[in-house]
Amino acid sequence: MSLFNVFDIAGSGMSAQSLRLNTTASNLANADSVSSSVDQVYRTRSPVFAAVLDDAQKGYKQGGVEVKGIIESQAPVRQEYNPSHPLANEDGYVFHSNVDPIAEMANMMSASRSYQNNVEVANTSKQLLLRTLQLGQ
Repeated sequence: MSLFNVFDIAGSGMSAQSLRLNTTASNLANADSVSSSVDQVYRTRSPVFAAVLDDAQKGYKQGGVEVKGIIESQAPVRQEYNPSHPLANEDGYVFHSNVDPIAEMANMMSASRSYQNNVEVANTSKQLLLRTLQLGQ
């Protein structure tokens, strides 16, 4: 593998972690949202990643991270009996999102650290390339 491929791999990791941070921020922003229907209530969203493996048959070696999609959690939502709420349904129930703010904060910290690790990989690779070029002087 060429040293230049490290930049592609680290870049794909940074893109994936950036998407993870944005998804987590969206989850936190909707943590207190309510709805009158269980089908319309906000559900926790999570990105799905996959490793990009070497493909020797096509003649290139590449690695990195690929985003497969974003899935919604199937965890049950919390329902509350509150007939005076403006969004209460005909039975008097209001449905709250299934976002766990503590889990989302932990996820945000993990994504931020993973992003920083990819930045460090790119910076270290850049320094190695610069030092290699200085050897010829």
